[in-house]
Formats: sequence, C-alpha cells, structure tokens
Amino acid sequence: MTTKRNQLIIGIVLLLIAGIFFLMGSGFNNQEKVISEGIEIYDIKDGQIIESPLLIKGIVTGGKWTGFEGQVGRVEVVDSEGKLLGVAPLMMISDFMKLPISFEANLVFDNSKEDYVSLVFYNENPSGIMGNSEMKSFLVKTLPRESVIKLYFSKQGDNSCTNLYSTEREIVKVEGIAKSTIEELLKGLTAEEKEAGYFTSINEGVKINSLTIVDGTAKIDFDGTLEKSVGGSCRVAAIRQQITQTLMQFSSIKKVIISVDGRTEDILQP
Repeated sequence: MTTKRNQLIIGIVLLLIAGIFFLMGSGFNNQEKVISEGIEIYDIKDGQIIESPLLIKGIVTGGKWTGFEGQVGRVEVVDSEGKLLGVAPLMMISDFMKLPISFEANLVFDNSKEDYVSLVFYNENPSGIMGNSEMKSFLVKTLPRESVIKLYFSKQGDNSCTNLYSTEREIVKVEGIAKSTIEELLKGLTAEEKEAGYFTSINEGVKINSLTIVDGTAKIDFDGTLEKSVGGSCRVAAIRQQITQTLMQFSSIKKVIISVDGRTEDILQP
C-alpha cells in the first residue's frame, strides 16, 4: 500500500509540475505574440532633437507590419502646422520571409526652423483597406543648423578695386544656400565689420529677382537698385567682384553671369 501511495503522490506531483510548465509556456507564447506584432524603432524617442538627414533603423515583427515590394512602410515629418517637411520609404534590409524584418530609411527634411514636429511611421498597406492601416508616431524637435559662409568686401587702406577681403557669418543651412548667401551680402556690414575697416560698393535695398545654377554657371538677376547712381569703373568692378567671389566659394559654381532686370549687356556701366 505504501508503494502504491508513494507512486500516486509522485504521479500527482509530476502532473502538477507539467501543468505549471504548460501554463507558463502558454503565458510566454501569448506574451511573445503581443510583442511580436508591430514595429520597433531604434534610437528614437519622444522629445529628442533630430536633424536632416536622419538615418532611421528598426524592425517590423508581424501583424499589420510586414514587407511588400522591398518596403515595410514609410516615415513622414510633419510640422506643428500640419505641413509635410519630408518623407522616406522604410526599405527592407533583411529577408522578408523571416520575421523580424530589419529596415532602414534615409529621411531628408526641411530643417530650417525650430519646431516640435511629428515623426510618423505608416505600415505598408497594399490592399488600401483602412482597417489594415497602422501607424506609430513620435513628437520630436528640430533645430536649424548653422552654416558658415564667406562674404567679400573691400577694405579701407587698400586702393585696389578688385582686391577683396572675406568675412565669415553663420546662417541657417537651407537648400539653395547660394541665394541665402547673396541675400546676406546685400544686407551690408555689421557694426564689427565696419569698425574693422570693411566697406561695400553695393547699394542698399538691392533685391534678387532670380538665381539659377546650371552646369556650373550661376545666373543671378537683380532689380534696378543694383546699378542706381553707380558711377566709376572702380566701383563697378568692385560690385561685380563682390557678387562673383561670394558665389564662387561654392564648389558647384565655376562661372557667374550678372544681370539687371534681365539685361546683361548694358548694366553696371562706369
């Protein structure tokens, strides 16, 4: 009887142990299922500062987040007023047949002002059915990046018309920085630059009508203020050189053509 009773007790204990392992396994499986269906973004969190270009890495792990034609979705940057600043696809970089699927995105966006923006991730939804759409977002911050530029001016004590001197300034780094740089030149001198003996030959209030850069040639058109009451070959030469040298600091520019209200032949006459 004792042997049978011991065997019964051992059997009950083994059943209890097996039941515990079953319940634990079931719990882990359920937990894994919850964790496995979604998207995980590496190194992005609410409140952090981002700048363009932004390399994003992460994984999708099932559910509505899967791969289709080389992508697992897209990411957008939207400013506080709802304006779209940039978008990029989430490109697969691992086998789409095996979860999790790794992805990368090189996100380029307008980074010209300080703002809280939404970084929004959308899943790949080839069906177009709203119920199959999924998104994840972060509230992050952008700060304008500064770029150091050179401006060219004449200097007291140097009688050469075309021997110019460069000063450095920091401006917001934006697409089309050549135009922003000339606009900075047109603003004239700072108090410190004047005190250091720099001066400009360009009239106050000059406006840029257009600036295009094609095959290394920059064509810049100004309004009539550029040549208003301008006289003397030395001043005319200095104006041309200030504009030309300031533009040619950029490696993409090899030649500069200056015009006034569309005219190139009879402008800036001594």
